[in-house]
Amino acid sequence: MLVGVDIGGTFTDLVLSDGGQLKIHKLLSTPANPAEAMLLGLAQITPGGLEGLTQVAHGSTVATNAILERRGAKTALLMTAGFRDVLFIGRQNRPQLYALHPQLPPPLIPRSLCYDVPERLDYRGEVLLPLNLAALDAILDDLAAQQVEAVAVCFLYSFINPEHEQQVRARILERGLLPAWQVALSSEVLPEFREYERASTVALEASVRPVMARYIHRLRQALPARCGLRIMKSDGGVMSADSITEHAVQTALSGPAAGVIGAFQVAKLAGYDRVITLDMGGTSTDVALCPGETTFAPEGLIDGLPVRVRLLDIETIGAGGGSLARVDAGGALRVGPESAGALPGPIVYGRGGQHITVSDASAILGRLDADHFLGGSLRLDVDAALRALAALAEKTGLEVIETARGVIEVANASIERAVRRVSIARGHDPRDFTLVAFGGAGPLHACEVAQRLGMARVLVPRHPGVLCALGLLLADVRVEKSLPVLATASRGLVARLRATQAELLAAGRSALRAEAIPDAAMHFRVLLDMRYVGQAYELTIPFEGDVVANFHQAHHAAYGYALEARPVEIVNMRMQATGTMPRPALESRLPVAAAATPAFLGDKPTPEGGTLALYDREKLLPGMHFHGEALVFQLDATTYLPAGWQAHVDGYYNLVLEPT
Repeated sequence: MLVGVDIGGTFTDLVLSDGGQLKIHKLLSTPANPAEAMLLGLAQITPGGLEGLTQVAHGSTVATNAILERRGAKTALLMTAGFRDVLFIGRQNRPQLYALHPQLPPPLIPRSLCYDVPERLDYRGEVLLPLNLAALDAILDDLAAQQVEAVAVCFLYSFINPEHEQQVRARILERGLLPAWQVALSSEVLPEFREYERASTVALEASVRPVMARYIHRLRQALPARCGLRIMKSDGGVMSADSITEHAVQTALSGPAAGVIGAFQVAKLAGYDRVITLDMGGTSTDVALCPGETTFAPEGLIDGLPVRVRLLDIETIGAGGGSLARVDAGGALRVGPESAGALPGPIVYGRGGQHITVSDASAILGRLDADHFLGGSLRLDVDAALRALAALAEKTGLEVIETARGVIEVANASIERAVRRVSIARGHDPRDFTLVAFGGAGPLHACEVAQRLGMARVLVPRHPGVLCALGLLLADVRVEKSLPVLATASRGLVARLRATQAELLAAGRSALRAEAIPDAAMHFRVLLDMRYVGQAYELTIPFEGDVVANFHQAHHAAYGYALEARPVEIVNMRMQATGTMPRPALESRLPVAAAATPAFLGDKPTPEGGTLALYDREKLLPGMHFHGEALVFQLDATTYLPAGWQAHVDGYYNLVLEPT
């Protein structure tokens, strides 16, 4: 039995695959101890107990939360002498351009734990100043006295020659100060130039390794010994839990990645490969553009701290079902980014919530039904939400129902702007894409968001509320290795790189074998990071054919122009290794006669004066169709079909929603 588990801010979602059959489960998260809800859900969903499990794929926010809340391990940073303040100097970026007193997030490691180490290499990796072991020993004495739990080492040009960093680790081991896995070297974590990003990434890696290791150890103790455990990475791939002690930071931006993987795979099966994914949960909304393939970004930010790891290119905003509605000092209605979370949650949950949320507004408008929420297991207290909304309506000067509608409109406008940022701002017309809606709240808002953007189709997967958990079962093992180049492109350089790529391919093959991937399931891709000489950032293109001509073409596609007379620089060579994993089979069914619709549950009036048709998703079969205004109920989500829209069920049990 294979299980995917996604822990969100409000709900923990599980999907079990057993003999080709899928079983889903959803329960409230336990923020104080995320593993508690996961293990409880596994016990509830697994027939015969946990001993039957063979593989668990898990999406975790443990590393992210440790960084955001500054709860990582006590970590020291060792830098080349003269560079101990690199984390404090940063790039001098101003997150708020016109703020007179900008508030920048503090570095992860305090200055008292940042050390100058006498050593120096030149840009070719040759030794200018040998590592001073006596000075290093004095630093290690101080680290022992301060009882640090982890050490990050980032020396200049160590990405070309890692010898000095390796000597530091060897000295720490020789003295018995820390085990090897608690010493993170930038030459291994991120063997690329740019001192600030490299230092920030290795500092984050060292800080979260002990936190993730303790979390994984607790899970390992609770799971059967024969059960494999894989963790989602930021690039949409998975890795074995045993790899956490070397790649912990790669889980830090993995939260929404599984949803994009699941949505894209489901949409491709249904015949749509140009999609925009819309994942709206209880706390946030994540959108991503997939123009025939998933797209990646070279780095991300966590609380203003750069993390230079390859990640799926996802736009996240603070607009979820639990986002709080308020009236600001200017009298404008605002929604988010603050959220009610899992505890206390929206008012309608009856768990002590006091502030109106998006979910409360949906319930008041009749879009969440008190008798069918979470399969009827959670009775909604709509009256309590109405009382709280009346107080908010007084501040807005609107009627109660108008205020509820305003909350929804503000949330939809925020989502629309996020979709525009990933599509129009990057040269893509959203009208050419299908909107794939999932998450517990995504199907409630998708049609109205699509209508604002002129999009002609919304696809709601069979299990939208747990699609991130399903995406974990559809994800492959991914490994990336890189080598620095930093040289002007020429025929001779390209020829040398083609000879060198065998080294990268061997490293990728070895890494996949360590993940128990058979050779027949391995796939490799070699890429180059390239830029015009003098540019600050790169484009990544496949290492094939005339790479310079390919770069000019890619630059024109990305920015609308190419400088073909300017020299081109190759910055890094990358190898992406993919190991195909066993995954549940999603098979298409032949459509049935659609004359009778046993899924129809009746009608109910709406507070806005309309009538909602009610449908049971479990009884909707391929070929059936209906029109709005309607609600479709299922355990993990509710789909809202506005008036003027129609729906049909395709062969994969997806709901395809289109304007009439």
